[in-house]
Parts: sequence; structure tokens; C-alpha cells
Amino acid sequence: MTDQIARNEKQLGAILRRARRQADLTQETLGNQIHLRQATVSRLEAGAPAVQLSTLMAALSALDLELIVRPRSKSSAAEIEDLF
Repeated sequence: MTDQIARNEKQLGAILRRARRQADLTQETLGNQIHLRQATVSRLEAGAPAVQLSTLMAALSALDLELIVRPRSKSSAAEIEDLF
């Protein structure tokens, strides 16, 4: 998987969904791995507000992903959306 940019919850959810599917996991299987209900994984992938940071970090870890914080690029929101 190449580097992907997420500037909002929905974009981050889409990245997680793609990674889960590439790992050939169902939402239920991923949820079981990180001790969460399938519905919670669904909310995370949908970019639902108020998902706990610990939930996000557990999902990233289970999908063998990491979070990198860097200065924001100068790309427009439309250009970022085109990536998805």
C-alpha cells in the first residue's frame, strides 16, 4: 500500500476499509481481532464522529498500518478527494 492522505474522518475510514479488504478481512473478523463489535468497525470505516482514538489505533495496528503526522501539503481538497 502506498502512502495515502486523509484530511477528514471519511477519508480515513475509506483508507481503513481498503486496507481491511486488501487483507481479505471482514468487518467482523477485524472486530474480533481488536475486541470490538462489527458495528464499531463499520462506524470507523464510515468516518462516524466520536470514535475513540484507542479504537482507531487498534484498527491501524491490526491492519499493519501506522499514523504519520506531517505538515499539510498544499493540495486542494478536490485534489485530495480525487485520490479516493
